[in-house]
Amino acid sequence: MPRFDNVRTVPYSADEMFALVADIDKYPLFVPLCESLVVHSREQADDGTGLITATMGIGYKAIRETFTTSVTLDPAARKIVVRHKNGPFRRLENVWHFTPIGEAASEVRFAIDYEFSSPLLAVIMGAVFDTAFRKFAQAFEDRAGTVYGSRAPVSTVMT
Repeated sequence: MPRFDNVRTVPYSADEMFALVADIDKYPLFVPLCESLVVHSREQADDGTGLITATMGIGYKAIRETFTTSVTLDPAARKIVVRHKNGPFRRLENVWHFTPIGEAASEVRFAIDYEFSSPLLAVIMGAVFDTAFRKFAQAFEDRAGTVYGSRAPVSTVMT
């Protein structure tokens, strides 16, 4: 089963990055392969956690697929978990962790593991997905620059 892990230190706070990743409605603007996103429901629990059910449309060349996920938002733990509900995957789990580094920077951990339900789709889309997931972290960091303004790299911030 393909798995991708990435850890980046970024010049944005953990709360800023959490808010950016939690704003799934904006994904079609900057997430690789994402062509559309429809939110079906949003729930807020008394403990501050949230649950979003959404369908994402992805595309690459002539291939188009949609899949529905449940997105659990836990701002207190600075964690977002995305799980497959239906679509072309047998399994899909994506976990984000945001760890503060001082007040102006954070470590962003992004891990995803997935398996297509169709061996043919796995062959066709596997390499494309691997390439796209490797670009995810940079896409979110670039989006943070657009939303929050460009900032000096963390090594400069920390010195």
